[in-house]
Amino acid sequence: MARIAGVNLPTNKRVVIALRYIYGIGPAKAREICTKVGIAAPKRVNQLSDAEVLQIREIIDRDYQVEGDLRREVAMNIKRLMDMGCYRGLRHRKGLPVRGQRTHTNARTRKGKARPIAGKKIATRK
Repeated sequence: MARIAGVNLPTNKRVVIALRYIYGIGPAKAREICTKVGIAAPKRVNQLSDAEVLQIREIIDRDYQVEGDLRREVAMNIKRLMDMGCYRGLRHRKGLPVRGQRTHTNARTRKGKARPIAGKKIATRK
């Protein structure tokens, strides 16, 4: 089992797919890393040699910000917006959508489960 950036990569998946399990590496960066190391597209994680795993680990450590460092930076950026009191910071503070989405309907992912309002009648058809 390959362990890169503190994440255990699944052994039976292709390397390009398995690298996406690392926070901060998506499809484009995973392909880029594989081309830098010289790994073929159909190659699986359990077929990697120790030298290739070491190369991948070194490239990720040197060129990319992933996992804990990236999470910390994102959290600090959100905290900075909230401390400034700008519009985006206020939306983060209230737990509402930040990027201009509607909230009259939808937005349930950000707002949480719908809570009933006391005294509000439900319209029924006759």
